[in-house]
Amino acid sequence: MKFGVYPAYIGGRDVMGDNAQLVHTVTVRTLIDDTFSGLELKRDLDLGIRDPSAAGDRVVGACVVADDDMTAQALQAAAEAAPRWRRVPLADRIEIGHLIAQRLLEHRDRLVEILVAEGTPRSAAEGMVTGIPFTSWSRETLGFCAEQMEFRRHDGEREMILRRIPDGVVCVNPPQNAAAVNALNGLTALLAGNTMVVRAPRGVALSCMYAMREIVAPVLEEAGAPPGTLNVLCGPPMLETWLASEHVDDVLYFGGSAKGLEFERDCIAAGKKPILELAGNDCCVVWHDADLDAAVESISQFFLNSGQICNVPNQVIAHPAIADELIERLVVATRKIRPGYPHEDDVVLTPVLGADWFFGCLNEALAKGAELVHGGRRLEVDGTPSNTGFFVEPSIVRIEGIQDARKLSVVRDETFFPLLPIIVPEAGPSDDALLEQVLDFVNSNAYGLRNSCWSTDDPTIRRFLEGVGNGGNLKINDSHSGFVPFLPNQGGPGLTGGAFGEASHPMLRTTRLQAVSVVRPAADKEQGS
Repeated sequence: MKFGVYPAYIGGRDVMGDNAQLVHTVTVRTLIDDTFSGLELKRDLDLGIRDPSAAGDRVVGACVVADDDMTAQALQAAAEAAPRWRRVPLADRIEIGHLIAQRLLEHRDRLVEILVAEGTPRSAAEGMVTGIPFTSWSRETLGFCAEQMEFRRHDGEREMILRRIPDGVVCVNPPQNAAAVNALNGLTALLAGNTMVVRAPRGVALSCMYAMREIVAPVLEEAGAPPGTLNVLCGPPMLETWLASEHVDDVLYFGGSAKGLEFERDCIAAGKKPILELAGNDCCVVWHDADLDAAVESISQFFLNSGQICNVPNQVIAHPAIADELIERLVVATRKIRPGYPHEDDVVLTPVLGADWFFGCLNEALAKGAELVHGGRRLEVDGTPSNTGFFVEPSIVRIEGIQDARKLSVVRDETFFPLLPIIVPEAGPSDDALLEQVLDFVNSNAYGLRNSCWSTDDPTIRRFLEGVGNGGNLKINDSHSGFVPFLPNQGGPGLTGGAFGEASHPMLRTTRLQAVSVVRPAADKEQGS
């Protein structure tokens, strides 16, 4: 196996457990080429009845599956390390963050290789891995967060301090569709002084374990961080164990809205802080004076990973004056998007597990008056139409009128497949009236991740800035899905982040404000003078 076997990492050491069970990473290409034999191979490897060396390059690595004892050990180790780690000066922790960002770049190619094997298209994997050091781990981002950690003022002899202190032990439950990247984003909570337990999901454990074990853990060890500052396990669901543990303070949870909001209630009942990164159903507005070339390039990001990521423009509201031209350009761009193996250049589509869900939404939309502009078929890996293909053709539907658009599931709900609705509002008595209608529509979205607008008119831009209150991110004439330094790139209200959802960095969301006032004794003042 190219990347070998990763044990659990607990209390600064590798832990195999008493009866080590392994979960193997079989390349997605193996599963696409011959699903049955690929699943059989993975089963036999996991059961230990086939030698991994005989599988050749079809298997790239394996991880030890944690048992209950290992899960408990990780929580205990994190709790024991917490008092020592929080006393490490903030400036030293931030410097450790800079070293982790540097190490990420050094390991870029190896991490990309694992992500591709797990099924992430190479172009997307390269963008993810390269982007992390320049966004969530950038000097601008970490510097901003550090500035928020402590303010000092004086009122006569009284020194007043408003500081953020770490919550304690933070557990991270990253999603299957981007486990390593989201775990790395959440890991900035370490720099606030928290200790952490990360669960690597069994389906994509290798990339997550590699990032933690080969990149982050060595930096912490070299810097002298106490053992237990970071603990990483591949394992079955651990949420119930975390909620029941006296050691856990926060849980960073990624997942769907329904289960996520239920988990939020359970967290609060257990006295834990829930930090939710749930679904997105983003709006993108294209106004009559927009740069259509730039807008089309941004909207096309919806089809990355076949629409199976949350921060993409799930629905487009097109001004009626440019709707026809916008759709024509989108169709031209969409025809160039093709399926393929994840290692191939320019491939952005991935297999779609929810194909039945896709056709259910499509058929409902068409039955209620939507027009299929492009797509609507299953595809094989070579792009030929098929009734059984793993891929779904990038698809666009046109919906006339904005008033009843949210009655359609493809508009109302987050979708996780490549079906893009273009909503064309009725022309109003004036553009100002139409703009107000569009703003109301954007703000009525039950989700709250991102929104974007394309317009070259400054008064229109100002009106969007004043009027859009929904969403943790608002992009104006900028890439809808792109991550940028300094700004938080995740978080939002509603079905995206729950009652406490907001766009903020994990380093800040896993802390709380503490107000301090200090009046020093006279003797101290004399000694200081």
